Amino acid sequence: MTPNKSSRFTTSDDGPLIGALLRVPLEAVWARMLSRLREQGFDDFEPAHFTVFRYPSPDGARPSELAARLGISKQSLNYLLRELERLGYLERRPDPDDLRGKRIFVTPRGRSAIEVIRSAVTELEGEWAEQLGAQRFAQFRSALGELNELVRPAP
Repeated sequence: MTPNKSSRFTTSDDGPLIGALLRVPLEAVWARMLSRLREQGFDDFEPAHFTVFRYPSPDGARPSELAARLGISKQSLNYLLRELERLGYLERRPDPDDLRGKRIFVTPRGRSAIEVIRSAVTELEGEWAEQLGAQRFAQFRSALGELNELVRPAP
Protein backbone atom coordinates (compact mmCIF):
# COMPACT_ATOMS: atom_id res chain seq x y z
CA MET A 1 0.00 0.00 0.00
CA THR A 2 1.41 3.39 -0.98
CA PRO A 3 0.98 6.05 1.69
CA ASN A 4 -1.00 9.10 0.67
CA LYS A 5 -0.98 12.53 2.27
CA SER A 6 -3.87 11.79 4.59
CA SER A 7 -2.47 8.45 5.82
CA ARG A 8 1.01 9.71 6.67
CA PHE A 9 -0.12 11.00 10.03
CA THR A 10 -2.64 8.37 11.04
CA THR A 11 -2.92 4.68 11.68
CA SER A 12 -5.48 3.87 8.99
CA ASP A 13 -8.70 5.59 10.07
CA ASP A 14 -7.87 5.64 13.78
CA GLY A 15 -6.94 9.32 13.95
CA PRO A 16 -3.68 11.07 14.82
CA LEU A 17 -0.66 9.19 16.07
CA ILE A 18 0.63 9.72 19.60
CA GLY A 19 3.22 12.30 18.49
CA ALA A 20 0.51 14.63 17.24
CA LEU A 21 -1.62 13.96 20.31
CA LEU A 22 1.30 14.97 22.54
CA ARG A 23 2.51 17.85 20.36
CA VAL A 24 -0.69 19.89 20.28
CA PRO A 25 -1.06 20.13 24.09
CA LEU A 26 2.69 20.80 24.41
CA GLU A 27 2.37 23.70 21.99
CA ALA A 28 -0.49 25.04 24.13
CA VAL A 29 1.75 24.80 27.20
CA TRP A 30 4.57 26.68 25.43
CA ALA A 31 2.16 29.38 24.24
CA ARG A 32 0.78 29.86 27.76
CA MET A 33 4.26 30.02 29.29
CA LEU A 34 5.41 32.59 26.73
CA SER A 35 2.24 34.65 27.14
CA ARG A 36 2.62 34.79 30.93
CA LEU A 37 6.33 35.62 30.65
CA ARG A 38 5.50 38.53 28.32
CA GLU A 39 2.76 39.73 30.70
CA GLN A 40 5.26 39.73 33.56
CA GLY A 41 7.83 41.78 31.65
CA PHE A 42 10.11 39.01 30.38
CA ASP A 43 9.86 40.34 26.80
CA ASP A 44 13.34 39.08 25.93
CA PHE A 45 12.62 35.41 26.74
CA GLU A 46 12.39 33.47 23.49
CA PRO A 47 10.87 30.02 22.81
CA ALA A 48 14.37 28.60 22.18
CA HIS A 49 15.24 29.45 25.80
CA PHE A 50 12.75 26.83 27.00
CA THR A 51 15.33 24.25 25.87
CA VAL A 52 17.64 25.28 28.73
CA PHE A 53 14.90 26.04 31.26
CA ARG A 54 13.04 22.75 30.94
CA TYR A 55 12.66 20.46 33.94
CA PRO A 56 14.87 19.73 35.77
CA SER A 57 16.49 23.13 36.23
CA PRO A 58 19.96 23.68 34.76
CA ASP A 59 21.08 25.09 38.12
CA GLY A 60 24.43 23.59 39.14
CA ALA A 61 24.89 21.54 35.95
CA ARG A 62 28.08 21.42 33.92
CA PRO A 63 27.47 22.62 30.34
CA SER A 64 28.63 19.30 28.86
CA GLU A 65 26.26 17.36 31.15
CA LEU A 66 23.38 19.67 30.29
CA ALA A 67 24.03 19.36 26.54
CA ALA A 68 23.93 15.56 26.86
CA ARG A 69 20.75 15.65 28.97
CA LEU A 70 19.04 17.95 26.46
CA GLY A 71 20.28 16.00 23.46
CA ILE A 72 21.83 19.03 21.76
CA SER A 73 25.37 19.83 20.68
CA LYS A 74 27.73 21.66 23.01
CA GLN A 75 27.94 24.44 20.42
CA SER A 76 24.16 24.89 20.38
CA LEU A 77 24.02 24.90 24.16
CA ASN A 78 26.88 27.39 24.44
CA TYR A 79 25.04 29.72 22.05
CA LEU A 80 21.92 29.54 24.26
CA LEU A 81 23.96 29.94 27.45
CA ARG A 82 25.71 33.06 26.12
CA GLU A 83 22.34 34.51 25.17
CA LEU A 84 20.78 33.69 28.56
CA GLU A 85 23.82 35.11 30.38
CA ARG A 86 23.61 38.31 28.35
CA LEU A 87 19.92 38.63 29.28
CA GLY A 88 20.64 37.98 32.97
CA TYR A 89 18.79 34.66 33.37
CA LEU A 90 21.83 32.59 34.31
CA GLU A 91 25.57 32.72 34.72
CA ARG A 92 28.47 30.36 34.35
CA ARG A 93 30.93 30.22 37.23
CA PRO A 94 34.05 28.17 37.87
CA ASP A 95 33.32 24.63 39.01
CA PRO A 96 34.52 24.34 42.62
CA ASP A 97 35.31 20.65 42.01
CA ASP A 98 37.23 21.25 38.77
CA LEU A 99 38.70 24.71 38.30
CA ARG A 100 39.12 24.08 34.56
CA GLY A 101 35.38 23.63 34.16
CA LYS A 102 32.27 25.74 34.64
CA ARG A 103 28.86 25.25 36.21
CA ILE A 104 25.59 26.92 35.31
CA PHE A 105 23.74 28.92 37.94
CA VAL A 106 20.27 30.41 37.59
CA THR A 107 20.20 34.06 38.62
CA PRO A 108 17.41 35.71 40.63
CA ARG A 109 15.96 36.95 37.29
CA GLY A 110 16.05 33.37 35.99
CA ARG A 111 14.36 32.07 39.14
CA SER A 112 11.62 34.69 38.70
CA ALA A 113 11.08 33.52 35.11
CA ILE A 114 10.90 29.90 36.30
CA GLU A 115 8.24 30.90 38.85
CA VAL A 116 6.18 32.54 36.09
CA ILE A 117 6.59 29.46 33.88
CA ARG A 118 5.54 27.06 36.65
CA SER A 119 2.57 29.25 37.55
CA ALA A 120 1.44 29.38 33.91
CA VAL A 121 1.59 25.60 33.58
CA THR A 122 -0.20 25.08 36.90
CA GLU A 123 -2.93 27.45 35.72
CA LEU A 124 -3.30 25.54 32.45
CA GLU A 125 -3.39 22.19 34.26
CA GLY A 126 -6.19 23.55 36.43
CA GLU A 127 -8.16 24.56 33.35
CA TRP A 128 -7.66 21.15 31.76
CA ALA A 129 -8.68 19.39 34.99
CA GLU A 130 -11.85 21.46 35.02
CA GLN A 131 -12.59 20.71 31.36
CA LEU A 132 -11.81 16.98 31.50
CA GLY A 133 -12.87 16.41 35.08
CA ALA A 134 -10.44 16.16 37.97
CA GLN A 135 -10.35 12.35 38.01
CA ARG A 136 -9.75 11.97 34.27
CA PHE A 137 -7.05 14.64 34.31
CA ALA A 138 -5.35 12.98 37.30
CA GLN A 139 -5.39 9.65 35.42
CA PHE A 140 -4.01 11.34 32.29
CA ARG A 141 -1.24 13.01 34.28
CA SER A 142 -0.41 9.74 36.03
CA ALA A 143 -0.26 7.86 32.72
CA LEU A 144 2.06 10.52 31.28
CA GLY A 145 4.29 10.17 34.34
CA GLU A 146 4.44 6.40 33.84
CA LEU A 147 5.15 6.82 30.14
CA ASN A 148 7.98 9.23 30.95
CA GLU A 149 9.52 6.65 33.26
CA LEU A 150 9.26 3.98 30.56
CA VAL A 151 10.88 6.03 27.80
CA ARG A 152 13.41 8.05 29.82
CA PRO A 153 16.93 7.04 28.83
CA ALA A 154 19.04 5.45 31.53
CA PRO A 155 21.55 7.89 33.11
